[in-house]
Amino acid sequence: MKIATWNINSVRLRMPLVAHFLKTAAPDILCLQETKCRDAEFPMKDFTSLGYNHVEINGQKGYHGVAVASKKPLRLIEKRDFCEKGDARHISVEAEGEGGPITLHNFYVPAGGDEPDVEINPKFAHKLSFLDEMKAWGENGAAKGRVAMVGDLNIAPLEHDVWSHKQLLKVVSHTPVEVEKLSAVFQAGKWIDAMRHFVPADEKLYTWWSYRAADWAASNRGRRLDHILVSEGLGGALKKLDVLTEARGWERPSDHVPVIIELSE
Repeated sequence: MKIATWNINSVRLRMPLVAHFLKTAAPDILCLQETKCRDAEFPMKDFTSLGYNHVEINGQKGYHGVAVASKKPLRLIEKRDFCEKGDARHISVEAEGEGGPITLHNFYVPAGGDEPDVEINPKFAHKLSFLDEMKAWGENGAAKGRVAMVGDLNIAPLEHDVWSHKQLLKVVSHTPVEVEKLSAVFQAGKWIDAMRHFVPADEKLYTWWSYRAADWAASNRGRRLDHILVSEGLGGALKKLDVLTEARGWERPSDHVPVIIELSE
């Protein structure tokens, strides 16, 4: 089973890129974040025409939004409203794998604004609260069984998940408090970092490059904001990882690139 995650930064605007990706990479399941449209506006026909006949959506007008498109039948489990703000930031589904059902959680964690100070930046306070709730969610058994958690978690937790650990320590997405809270989320569910299972922690690994860079590839100032985690029940099924860095250079791209994990069952 091939599962992909991608912050698409408007699914309607970038549907041609999504179509190209689905035709060439052909994942069994694609999890999208920042779809930025209400459920009724989601380009469902485009997905079904490409063979992705099973789609579950949690959308809202102009902001946030997550979706799961699959070749395989899906059973919707939950659209959890973390922090009770009414934001469309989570959806969970169940898909049938050869070794049994797999539960899949698709997340879009708040970005947190520009200032890493909860006293002056409510967006940062919201992000930290969201992570605290994710920790509690994990402690209540979210990772029991055959479970994967994917999405744009908006934190680059490791030193080599950013282009400069030293220069980004006070930049939102790599501050010590965010890293500590995301680590607590991982530990609460005993999640396995599937990407770092394949790429050693001392090697650079990025999934996001800012639009602000004049030449993103030349400067290569990236961050690993997108993640794939698996439960201990799926740890033995990790087969292959692919980060499509070239997608950042496509015409009118998202600032994130797709990440694909392949499971042996």
